[in-house]
Amino acid sequence: MSPASSAPGGPDGAEGSGGGSGTAGALREALLAADFTADGLLELLGASAYAALARGETVPALRATRGDGALEALVRLLLLQQPVPRARVASVLPVARCVTDGWLAEVGGDEVAARVDVRPYGGPDGEDWFIVSDLGCAVGGAGGATGADGGTADEGVVLGVGGASTTLAGITVRTPVESALDLGSGCGIQALHAARHATRVTATDLNPRALHITALTLALSGVPAPELLEGSLFEPVGERRFDLIVSNPPFVISPGARLTYRDGGLSGDDLCRNLVQQAGERLNPGGYAQFLANWQHVDGEDWTERLRSWVPRGCDAWIVQREVQDIAQYAELWLRDAGDHRGDPAAYAARYDAWLDEFEARGTRSVGFGWITLRRTDAARPSVTVEEWPHPVEQPLGDTVRAHFARQDYLRGRDDAALLAERFRLADEVVQEQVGLPGAEDPEHVVLRQNRGMRRAARVDTVAAGFAGVCDGTLSAARILDAIAQLLGEDPVVLRSRTPEQIRSLVEQGFLEPVQA
Repeated sequence: MSPASSAPGGPDGAEGSGGGSGTAGALREALLAADFTADGLLELLGASAYAALARGETVPALRATRGDGALEALVRLLLLQQPVPRARVASVLPVARCVTDGWLAEVGGDEVAARVDVRPYGGPDGEDWFIVSDLGCAVGGAGGATGADGGTADEGVVLGVGGASTTLAGITVRTPVESALDLGSGCGIQALHAARHATRVTATDLNPRALHITALTLALSGVPAPELLEGSLFEPVGERRFDLIVSNPPFVISPGARLTYRDGGLSGDDLCRNLVQQAGERLNPGGYAQFLANWQHVDGEDWTERLRSWVPRGCDAWIVQREVQDIAQYAELWLRDAGDHRGDPAAYAARYDAWLDEFEARGTRSVGFGWITLRRTDAARPSVTVEEWPHPVEQPLGDTVRAHFARQDYLRGRDDAALLAERFRLADEVVQEQVGLPGAEDPEHVVLRQNRGMRRAARVDTVAAGFAGVCDGTLSAARILDAIAQLLGEDPVVLRSRTPEQIRSLVEQGFLEPVQA
């Protein structure tokens, strides 16, 4: 059975569009009763086997589930895709109903097997959720598109939750909103998260199987069904506007569109560019659009300017490049993702060659990966920040993203004179590091470092370090600078004129927080 050959009560499933989701309530109750949850799995498997399962390695989990308990049976059946005796499963699940509605299939004479992968997923507030995906495709990326038989998956395959999915979920701003759009819903993980804080959730996908899997994921997780619309990009929603748009789109820059879930089918990085450029007019004022994307680094072109050109009118933007791969690394990553390296060597080499031909024809030397966040402000002077930050961060970052745009609003409305009249406090968990030779009287330079959020580091001079160190919200910036000038024997007027730029930078990066009157 290929990964995309069936789905409960849906395309190629057992009973049309309603059967699988109709059984979801009973199935959810049975799974919870057996402690088939993220916490239950961790306790049963142990940390090592649990982590291996997340990497797609099943041997440790198979060894840990050799017992005859109900949870062991469910892990083997639903996670490890092993046939299990029907009588054993019947003591835990409503087997007849699950077979009729396409969740399970009868195999051999007295065994049943899963027709989809069902994986526990812990929500941010401890919710017991379940992610449905195609067999053999529970973990996205790192071979996630490889079929259960080790070959290349069908083009309509629906992956489970991978690193990209959790990254997007972590950076998304989670304020209460009326409307949210999950564009390219896949297994439904983003719609599932959005349902926690959005009154109405709309999920779209070009792949009808993905929409059905999304419905099953939310139903099995006990979450109200979203509006499901089939189509490409923004076509299904027309001119409607939303308070939040999220998308983990098919961003892979490839020659052709072999796999629907990952290959956009447009030239180069045009799909990501179109998505970003069209998002502005689909946002309500104050709304956010957040995407994962790939972009080309082209000979003779500044990659930051390329991305600045994508930002739609009326929007502030924060674009963070997290990784860059040369074209050979990039081609190898996605050829392996599709399982091509396990097939005919000549076919693999031909496909590899085609990727390199495509890149060379466009003058592409490398490919960047990162996050793009837009906020609809309609400001006369939009704030567009494009930066490279490959260093570790602390997820979730939704509050950090929201705070970034709030700081842009704050700074945009204040000139240097107004900034000096403000009071500031040092942000929590910021530490100072002094770098210099051992025994030296003065450090060569001073670094302020964040231990939360983006975990930034900023090199500052003595004045800025002293300024940040005494910011406790009681004195204005001007009064602090006057005191520093007196201490250093400097002209206070000169110090006031040259320091606002550093203050502005420290506020923009989140080291200093304004104290509102």
